[in-house]
Amino acid sequence: MTLENCSLIDVARPAARRSIQSRVVWGSRVVTIGGDAPVRVQSMTNTDTVDVIGTAIQVKALALAGSELVRITVNTPEAAQAVPHVREQLDRMGIDVPLVGDFHYNGHRLLTDYPACAEALSKYRINPGNVGKGDKKDRQFAQMIEAAMRFDKPVRIGVNWGSLDQELLASLMDENAKSAAPWDAQQVMYQALISSALQSAQAARDLGMRPEQIILSCKVSGVQDLISVYRGLAARCDYPLHLGLTEAGMGAKGTVASAAALAILLQDGIGDTIRVSLTPQPGEARTQEVVVALEILQALGLRHFVPSVTACPGCGRTTSTVFQELAKQIDDHLRSQMPVWRKQYPGVENMKVAVMGCIVNGPGESKHADIGISLPGNGEAPAAPVFIDGEKALTLRGERIAEEFQQIVQGYIERRYGGASTVA
Repeated sequence: MTLENCSLIDVARPAARRSIQSRVVWGSRVVTIGGDAPVRVQSMTNTDTVDVIGTAIQVKALALAGSELVRITVNTPEAAQAVPHVREQLDRMGIDVPLVGDFHYNGHRLLTDYPACAEALSKYRINPGNVGKGDKKDRQFAQMIEAAMRFDKPVRIGVNWGSLDQELLASLMDENAKSAAPWDAQQVMYQALISSALQSAQAARDLGMRPEQIILSCKVSGVQDLISVYRGLAARCDYPLHLGLTEAGMGAKGTVASAAALAILLQDGIGDTIRVSLTPQPGEARTQEVVVALEILQALGLRHFVPSVTACPGCGRTTSTVFQELAKQIDDHLRSQMPVWRKQYPGVENMKVAVMGCIVNGPGESKHADIGISLPGNGEAPAAPVFIDGEKALTLRGERIAEEFQQIVQGYIERRYGGASTVA
């Protein structure tokens, strides 16, 4: 077969959905969402917001891990009173990440009664299913929107199928039952989620809110449900959209479910901010949800956050665990240094490192990387060729191969990226 017999393979990513651009601001920090801005990563604390120090420490950890927005719970007067103090602690630590207030049931009172809280937050999350019932609903929703306009804050109107407006759902169910060709209950649920978001957005605009202050989400827990709902929502509006399974789950299940759902939507050009809602395993850092979100975006090639480390899975040819240990050491080192390196070595996040365990794919993968090493496998000579920028540069031997390679990587970073501009 020759190239003349082959058809050109389309490797272009679908055009991104064009949305209105929103701005989330704290001090001099501006995070743009939507439009031509990159997909943003969001996370949420699981601390009691009343614990000012504990909350500030966790927000700092999430921000340093790469979260560009951090949501905190504001559920009581005490929590509302604590918010300005959390913001103050973060400012003292030099952490300018915008804070998002998560409001349910009593947000209208908290934003009205505690203006310092309303001012300290950079964005409000409003769940239209939890703002009140009956004649109170419109009034209490209006109070939250008026607070956002008073303090010039954007809002995320976040619908959730676990707390969907039951009056709206019942109305659509009744309407569907009278239809000559009724939909199944799942389709009605989808339409109720989308209608709740769009009607609430229109209500906010009727109150005077600017379109660029509005971000929407319709969260569910099922992968196929999320894909269906967001495709429907994206087709009916141009507001920025926040993606995420409302409860992804724990460990591998939560990671895989989030990656499966978000990757399909992002590949379709749908989504402006994402959150991976992992249930932390015992002893696991809260920052794991940020790591997974970053990896999803980086795997899709949408953004780059940390140098990538390619390592083989190992097989019968790789009798040593050295390549596994070295790959982990390199990966851990690169991640731990990135908060400093982002400013010190601009562009280092695009670097590719290969740590391979035998001669089969080792040299080839190393040549494709910026810097790579092929460690000796079963029956191979005790030598480890190192490739730099596609060319064999040297061969390492002896007991200190791992340590020497780490030093070579560090030197490569300093030479290649150290002369770049350090403007943030």
